[in-house]
Amino acid sequence: MPYLKLTDACLAYGHVPLLDHADFLLDPGERVALIGRNGTGKSSLLAAMAAGSGRGRLDDGEVWAQPGIRVGYVPQEPAFDPEQTIFEAVISGMGENSTLLAEYHEVSHRLAEGEGDHDALLARMSTLQHELEARGAWAYEAQAERVIDRFGLNAEAIVGTLSGGQKKRLALAQALAVAPEVLLLDEPTNHLDIAAIEWLETMLIESGVTLFFITHDRSFLDRVCTRIVELDRGKLASFPGNFSQYQQRKEAMLHEESLANARADKLLKEEEIWIRKGVEARRTRAVFRVQRLDKLRAERQARRERMGKVNLQLDAGDKSGKLVAELEHVAKCYGQRQIVRDFSTRIQRGDKIGLIGPNGAGKTTLLRLILGEIQPDSGIVRQGTKMEIAYFDQFRTQLDPNSTLSDVISPGSDWVEIGGAKKHVIGYLEDFLFAPERSRSPVSSLSGGERNRLLLARLFAKPANVLVLDEPTNDLDIDTLELLEELLQNYDGTLFLVSHDRTFLDNVVTQTIAAEGDGNWREYAGGYSDWANYKASLAKEAARPKSEAKPAVKAAEPAKAKADKLSWKEQRELEALPGKIADLEAEQATLTSRLEDPAIYQTDPAGAQKAAERLAAIDDELMEMLERWEILESRAGNPA
Repeated sequence: MPYLKLTDACLAYGHVPLLDHADFLLDPGERVALIGRNGTGKSSLLAAMAAGSGRGRLDDGEVWAQPGIRVGYVPQEPAFDPEQTIFEAVISGMGENSTLLAEYHEVSHRLAEGEGDHDALLARMSTLQHELEARGAWAYEAQAERVIDRFGLNAEAIVGTLSGGQKKRLALAQALAVAPEVLLLDEPTNHLDIAAIEWLETMLIESGVTLFFITHDRSFLDRVCTRIVELDRGKLASFPGNFSQYQQRKEAMLHEESLANARADKLLKEEEIWIRKGVEARRTRAVFRVQRLDKLRAERQARRERMGKVNLQLDAGDKSGKLVAELEHVAKCYGQRQIVRDFSTRIQRGDKIGLIGPNGAGKTTLLRLILGEIQPDSGIVRQGTKMEIAYFDQFRTQLDPNSTLSDVISPGSDWVEIGGAKKHVIGYLEDFLFAPERSRSPVSSLSGGERNRLLLARLFAKPANVLVLDEPTNDLDIDTLELLEELLQNYDGTLFLVSHDRTFLDNVVTQTIAAEGDGNWREYAGGYSDWANYKASLAKEAARPKSEAKPAVKAAEPAKAKADKLSWKEQRELEALPGKIADLEAEQATLTSRLEDPAIYQTDPAGAQKAAERLAAIDDELMEMLERWEILESRAGNPA
């Protein structure tokens, strides 16, 4: 018997249905992920499932829950009383028992601290104990204490003092405190750092709880889910397996759908031509063909096309200097806390740097040091030249909620200039999937994913050769994430990326700066997986008996790689240079031989001119490549 069942569900906002007679079953032991584009209604569907049996938040249809089942629900932005303690917030979902448990916890705390009338407190504690025993509520308190400890929270801390990541942990603890058979999670990885996300993955898998969750974290999807359900154009489609398996099936499904639509459109076009033929044809036409044409027209009108993709364009503008920043033995403290300790690095134009570390490690502080926004307590920071910096703020503080979308993109003007070409602001907003009628809407009317898209549109509306992205992936759907990845891979400027999306880091960055604890930072070649694999190999090596340890020269190899100061991208560039130089020299020889033939100046003078211009350009390219090869070889410690 299923735990939850959705039958013939309908839900609409405006003229487009979010749910169009959708059906869904959640069976015991499943871990089902709900995915889809921003604005398709995923959160609305999850909230309707959480509302319990009956219509709930639906316009039509039914949500059925197995009688007596306990369901835990964590919305995307959970609301808490900022004056409560963490313990009070966790037990607040336990019904009438929560009031008694909260008072018992408070009385226990006052007795332990020696506050108030000792005898009166003891008497009240005795009364509370009897009431809790009669209700069988001690198990609830023990469960609450276990989940608080499991999530590393302080039971006495005030909710209003918590960070975004701690509030997300609190929301998960509150949902698990009732020992649910089913857990509904809306974007559970938002505001969590990588270590917390990996811990959550393991906990959810080992707990055995039945899951129905929304996330755009592809690594999380691959590890946790056993089935993927996609919400697309009001319908729910089920795909067994993880995200990688879904991608393969979805590609084949979309191909078949496009072929079917093309066949239907071709038939409709032929019937439209037939119905418009002359008088003779109209006298002899068959009634069934007219009826079929009416049916084809109705089907074509009812067909909801797949949402368009964001059209991302990024203008790197004029090149910055080759050196972007150089740090030598930099240190930074705030009070007694060491944020950066004796850190050195050299960042060059075109580097794509990922910064990883737990929340509060100081990633933003290190970024501000690199960009010259703050000064170090000790050490030297050298800044590059001609830098045009664009900054993506994870808290979206650059967006005025009262401004219209068009004013955010181009204040006081109806035009933006991208790559030297002017474009109307409404057309530019359409590239980011904002309908023309929304260009005058206030920012406050947008969802979280839409605000992220708008901030990206604002950033990309101006040239920037240094791009700083602080958690750009929050709330973005998977399609937009993949397009953003492709854009950043082809970006010619310098990129600094702070993200907890492991797949995004792997696909974009060429080197990583990781927090090692106690203010220590270290550079690594490659993305998140390269760093994680290296740390795992170190841990494995440290766990070996000393007699089996590898020679010291092997352990020194990572330090040598760091001393080389060649990024992963530069190493690839160095490997490719000899082949590129050989290709240019071969082209140079061919053009030289062609220009030595006098006949070319009579038969093809324009071709001769182009060949001469290309020959001159090759000379410049060869000189530049040879100089670059010499620089990289010398930095790598190889003979030039």
